[in-house]
Amino acid sequence: MRDHETVPYSLDALPDDEAIARARAMRDRLRQRRTCRYFSDAPVPREVIEAAIEAAGTAPNGANHQPWHFAVVESSATKRAIREAAEAEERRFYGEDGDNPKASDEWLGALRELGTDADKPFLETAPYLIVVFAQRKGGIEEDGQTQNYYVTESVGIACGMLIATLHEAGLATLTHTPSPMGFLREACQRPESEKPLMIVVVGRPSEDATVPVHALKKKPLGQISSWL
Repeated sequence: MRDHETVPYSLDALPDDEAIARARAMRDRLRQRRTCRYFSDAPVPREVIEAAIEAAGTAPNGANHQPWHFAVVESSATKRAIREAAEAEERRFYGEDGDNPKASDEWLGALRELGTDADKPFLETAPYLIVVFAQRKGGIEEDGQTQNYYVTESVGIACGMLIATLHEAGLATLTHTPSPMGFLREACQRPESEKPLMIVVVGRPSEDATVPVHALKKKPLGQISSWL
């Protein structure tokens, strides 16, 4: 390898039985995670959100440029503006604005089992919206010019770590991806060079929250993996 500055790699070694136990415990914890569409407006400590974002910021990424920005929205006015803009796009997606839907019949059929529609009250009810932006340029110094690499892959991994940490903290989450999402740049006061990828809705579930039975169907290990 080329000469470069290094520090010792540090990781606690575990005996096999403990490693298996920990992996299975994490699996079982994450199996409890469900996308939530019914949120309470109960407050959530800011420190939980900060810690989750810090955890996301440790994700592996291209050239260590860390090409992400997490805009945390708690303002009622901003949440309302985001909801109004998102629902306008969703009405076009579902064809609820009187025009033909943007989505195909096959896509709408797939969503029907989840019971989704253009109404997104959770965008206002939940205490936090974390709007995730991908930075095409900027580098580690965020100079706005340096090229970033593997941006979508890097931000996707970070989002997974964000959601896992929030789940571990006992919070409900939902990933929302209205299309197009350009309005989120203005709402969150982010530059044109950043691409909004998703809204992570965060809070506590409402007392009457439910999840679709269809969401409980998960592919088994043998279907999602192969051993070569």
